[in-house]
Amino acid sequence: MRFRARPTTGPTSRSSSRPATGSASAPVTAPATDPAVGTPPPPPADDPPEQRRVLVVLILSQILSGAGLAAGITVGALLAEEMLGSTSLAGLPAALFTGGAALGAVGVGRVCQRWGRRPGLASGYAVGALGSLGVVGAAAADSAPLLFVSLVVYGAGTSTNLLARYAGADLARPERRGRAISTVLLATTLGAVAGPNLVTWSGSVAHAWDLPRLTGPFLLAVAAFTSAAVVLGCFLRPDPLLLARSRAAETERTKQTEGKESKDAEEDRDEAPSSHGLDGAPAPAPSLSPTDVRALVTGTTVMVLTQLVMISVMTMTPVHMTAHGHGTQLTGLVIALHVGAMFLPSPLSGRLVDRLGPRPVAAAAGATLFAAGCTAALAPPHSAAALAVALVLLGFGWNLGLLSGTAMVTAATPPSTRAGTQGLVDVGIAVAGASGGLASGVVTASGGFPVLAFGGGVLALAVLPLVLVTARATHPQRPAGRHATCGTGGRVRPHRSS
Repeated sequence: MRFRARPTTGPTSRSSSRPATGSASAPVTAPATDPAVGTPPPPPADDPPEQRRVLVVLILSQILSGAGLAAGITVGALLAEEMLGSTSLAGLPAALFTGGAALGAVGVGRVCQRWGRRPGLASGYAVGALGSLGVVGAAAADSAPLLFVSLVVYGAGTSTNLLARYAGADLARPERRGRAISTVLLATTLGAVAGPNLVTWSGSVAHAWDLPRLTGPFLLAVAAFTSAAVVLGCFLRPDPLLLARSRAAETERTKQTEGKESKDAEEDRDEAPSSHGLDGAPAPAPSLSPTDVRALVTGTTVMVLTQLVMISVMTMTPVHMTAHGHGTQLTGLVIALHVGAMFLPSPLSGRLVDRLGPRPVAAAAGATLFAAGCTAALAPPHSAAALAVALVLLGFGWNLGLLSGTAMVTAATPPSTRAGTQGLVDVGIAVAGASGGLASGVVTASGGFPVLAFGGGVLALAVLPLVLVTARATHPQRPAGRHATCGTGGRVRPHRSS
């Protein structure tokens, strides 16, 4: 019959409405409007349109700022060795600018937490540009104290470049979070790979301006970080973090309203939900579940270990190659391949995170870094090809670790405290990088580059037992079913009893 009376919500309507959903004469919307039957799960939706605009702006800013990363990576150690006249202190610039990255992560994280991603990221790049300019002035004046201070300030730009990956995930759907993060990281590739290959050209520009040739990449960093700051300050609208907060608050208010009308929702409201004002100020932080705490600790530890290993080996590679007769151009090419491996595999890594979960990807990161360390340790000193293979593996392992750890940290933190927590996590990453950069010179001077590389590879294996232990601790709490998360470290959806 085409015209039928609307079924009641009594027991008879429950039994009669089930066959109607499969009949040809039943309206298609019956399951969604009948409270006795319930609303079927909606099909997967795409990211909101604001997310596309945010990603476009982030991609442009990452391309520009990526060129600024090449300065500290490629010629930082060489500049310090030239100015200080000591190989054992060649790792000091990496320690200083990664230490500055730690301070920058705190500052940028707090600004983002209070005022949003746009002012936080833009100010971070502006400070990085100022530090790059200070390095140029220090080299021109042959002032080691000014060099040290400027490298710390320069580190703020490098930390901002990494913190931008979190902005790409603010508005992304959970099942697309890995791909969103990977998109931002991939955008860094163009500038980061081009930067080391511009060492000779930028050095010629610096020489034409009566500056030391090794300051050329830092001149490029001044322009790169300044351009990124302008792009973000002008075009990152709406602010992804503030919009994510307002939508999360609206979702919680909607759940609270629906819960008052449905008895089934009472068990999901143990506490009143947090909310945010229109100015984006965060509400009191909700407590994290044990699963979230484990995911947060695991993700942080994975990124800290991968950063420590990558920085220590990468920092001394240019020094090792130069000492064995390789030219600056060839050294820059090897570093460019390394930086490309740090970012180019991001789409693959992001899809692996979304499909397999971040924990298996983190385990793969530890194994890849171990292979990189062994390859670098066994590579003949005069073989640039073997060193290039080792550095490519090193970059790929870092990429796997960063993406998997970022996904775990993002899934474990609510929007109300996300930026502050992410800033503190990146402080740990920067401190690990500073420690690796500082220790790398000492280890190389005392034991040689092979000892440093092999030791870093062995240290990376610590990721494997960590992931195994946390996976076993989390697995009993994951409900069965296709909607359960597979090692994501995020919130597990409550299993509704039928």
